[in-house]
Amino acid sequence: MKILVAYADTTESQLALELAKTHARSFDAEILLVSSSEGGKGENPERLSQLTMKLENIKADLKEEGTACEVTQLARGLSPGEDIVFFAEENNVDLIYVGVQKKSRTSKLLLGSTAQYIILKAPCPVISVKS
Repeated sequence: MKILVAYADTTESQLALELAKTHARSFDAEILLVSSSEGGKGENPERLSQLTMKLENIKADLKEEGTACEVTQLARGLSPGEDIVFFAEENNVDLIYVGVQKKSRTSKLLLGSTAQYIILKAPCPVISVKS
């Protein structure tokens, strides 16, 4: 079984990871920890470097706990929601965990919602976690 965790270094994505870890142990599943950014010159290299280190630390912790884990950072010019859904399709993911942040209706209209896109377009079941 493959479990994808959409990771954005937020409280909500951390909670999604914690739940995914519990389920991965129960189902002897592999965790695919995936972070996505649009890439290009708008990205902050320092932030990406810090995120890379954090993801590698999480991977090491999971392996130490006996949970198989692969880490992927995507920057393919797609929105994070599109990237996660496309990655899930490419890798035959069985289940996606995503953290959900509360946003106002106006904020969703102007900025969109990565979690909403994943929930609506994913090729597999999605478990959403909120704080």
